[in-house]
Amino acid sequence: MVNDPERDRLSGRVARFARVGAGLSGAAATFGANALFASGDSSARNAKAMKETLGRLKGPLMKVAQMMATVPDLLPPEFAAELAELQTNAPAMGPSFVRRRMAAELGPRWQERFASFDFTPAAAASLGQVHRAVAHDGRALAVKLQYPDMQSAVESDMGQLRTVLGIGRQLFGAIDTREAAEELADRIREELDYEHEAKTMRLYGAFFADRPDIRVPVPDAELSSPRLLTMGWLDGQGLQSFKETDQETRDRVARILFEGWWLPLTHLGVIHGDPHLGNYSFSPEGGALNLLDFGCVRVFPPMFVGGVVRLYRAIVAGDKAAEIAAYEAWGFKGISQDLADVLGIWARFIYGPLLDDRVRTVADGVAPGEYGRREAFQVKKALEEKGPVTIPREFVLMDRAAIGLGSAFLHLAARQNWRALFEHSLEGFNEDALAARQSAALTAVGL
Repeated sequence: MVNDPERDRLSGRVARFARVGAGLSGAAATFGANALFASGDSSARNAKAMKETLGRLKGPLMKVAQMMATVPDLLPPEFAAELAELQTNAPAMGPSFVRRRMAAELGPRWQERFASFDFTPAAAASLGQVHRAVAHDGRALAVKLQYPDMQSAVESDMGQLRTVLGIGRQLFGAIDTREAAEELADRIREELDYEHEAKTMRLYGAFFADRPDIRVPVPDAELSSPRLLTMGWLDGQGLQSFKETDQETRDRVARILFEGWWLPLTHLGVIHGDPHLGNYSFSPEGGALNLLDFGCVRVFPPMFVGGVVRLYRAIVAGDKAAEIAAYEAWGFKGISQDLADVLGIWARFIYGPLLDDRVRTVADGVAPGEYGRREAFQVKKALEEKGPVTIPREFVLMDRAAIGLGSAFLHLAARQNWRALFEHSLEGFNEDALAARQSAALTAVGL
């Protein structure tokens, strides 16, 4: 009997749908019991139940939860703290499995296309793993291989995401996260398309072509497919390696990281939306930044980027009317002055380092893991009186990246005049000019 791959994928999707549904139903029952026998720690128990459920399920749905946990204002503190502890624990594929997967992508004689290939993965994550290899011309390569059946797992998990959202609205209804979760789901779907990632890699490579201190891998189209991405290997050290270096080095690393993130936003309207510490490294002396993962790159409408700039300028000027208009450009709807004042708690935190024209840390006396938690709690409590509010899609990765960067700067104990850096990134900023540059750049790489 001949195996039917489509049938296998369908049966796998049905099986995962049932498993995810059963797990989430169990979590919902736990939440109901906690509500019935309410006590002071019911929120903490609910949070633990959700973490345990998602931890057992693994896969894309768990990644959504992890991503939501990195945006402090999307979840109450108890939930954010628990979900932030989730680990993907994706088991690496063994050599025989890797051989079959590589043959499926490049053909049965795939090994002949490399001078050498290391079957031990250099890194493993929730959607795939990376292997080192060498090209016949001597180039060091990184080979990113997607796990099998990820598309089925994503579609199954995203269908069940509505269950999580329904539970969430009951538990913390002041913040409606439905649009935010759809945004994260779309980005995860996008991460499965390695041809799309190669295009975003080329986009960043072209933008930073004249910056020797910001390096982007070069994709190899001949050794890639929609589920296999081969690119140049960039040697570097993780951010943690620089925590004990001198202040000058740490400040230089922070400045390059700031520019590597903000300049593409203000000049092209795009951000590297996954600030995970494993997604960038630095040359040993900290003189060059390696951007390593381009699966989560968000392209924003120029009007949204204009809203980011206008909100900053409105807060500096103390212009309440302009502040409300900026929130509307961000995608918030029905913004009253009371609601604007609540959102202002968060905005003044995010923009806080940019409001002082002096050299300072991002947040004095705050631990990296606590960055933004206190302000998010204040916003949630205020929204219980002034809300509710729907978090717009465009807000999510912008906020997530800002928090991730802030945490990185705190890890480094870096000191900069953040306002001067930001103002430099805005030189010549104009929405019409941004729109033209964005269109040309996206067309050039086929996006």
